[in-house]
Amino acid sequence: MSTSAYRTAGILLLLTALATAISVPARLAADADATPFADSVAQRMTMEAAEIARLQAAEKLNAIGSASLAYGTGGVARLVGGLTLLAAGVFLWRAMGHVYAVPMAFVSILLVASGIASAVSGAAAVGLSVLAPEPQTVTVLTSGESGWARLAQPGEPGSHTATQLPDVDFVEEGLFGVRWITGSLGFTLAGLALVALGPVQWRMGGILRVTAVIDVVLGVAMLFIWLDAATAVHRITGVAFLIWLILVGLWLVIPRLRTIGMPAPSSQGTPSPLRQAQDRPDPLP
Repeated sequence: MSTSAYRTAGILLLLTALATAISVPARLAADADATPFADSVAQRMTMEAAEIARLQAAEKLNAIGSASLAYGTGGVARLVGGLTLLAAGVFLWRAMGHVYAVPMAFVSILLVASGIASAVSGAAAVGLSVLAPEPQTVTVLTSGESGWARLAQPGEPGSHTATQLPDVDFVEEGLFGVRWITGSLGFTLAGLALVALGPVQWRMGGILRVTAVIDVVLGVAMLFIWLDAATAVHRITGVAFLIWLILVGLWLVIPRLRTIGMPAPSSQGTPSPLRQAQDRPDPLP
């Protein structure tokens, strides 16, 4: 019966939520997205865009090297979360594709693609955590007026220690690009899946018509991941998507929750679309 597919899809979404809850704090602990030094240098000096990007990559790589375990843990969790989201998309199709064939096909394909992109992003993060060198410190002497700096001998008057930024090779530079693009793409595809899921929930009726509106609004907001100016929106939608994974996962796992607010059968005894989906046999063994 497709009821087992409901439960399996719910468990997989809950596992995705758990992996997300691990990956985000672990990545933030490494603080690998902040580039205060490169940004300040870019403001004070005229530099080519490629040079600024290289300096930002070096600063990020240095941050990853100082917290490689945390960053690698976040990458592994993101990789696992992508795989569980991929599987959840497959089981959602097995659970609801009988009644809502076309819209659920879109939802499932988008979730599978989102899972693949997220898994690739996690794998790239793991690669960066392995390649990032341990931070090295050097003794430098700087001039506050001209801004020049040179290497100095330890104990030289006016000198101080500073972290030497590592060189970034083409492999590490490529992994940074892959991690960012696939991570943003995975979030975008998940948002599109929510938008496509909204009409399905609306047709189910009952309380799901309320969640259908929420899904569409959240899905559209998730598309702003590509805009740097919408950083605050990213944080809100990220937390909201985590909550969505938990709530929908529980809704799929616990049969009683699936009947809350559902319309009663008609006088002819015709079951609701959701009941039809649950009572249809699973086409796959």
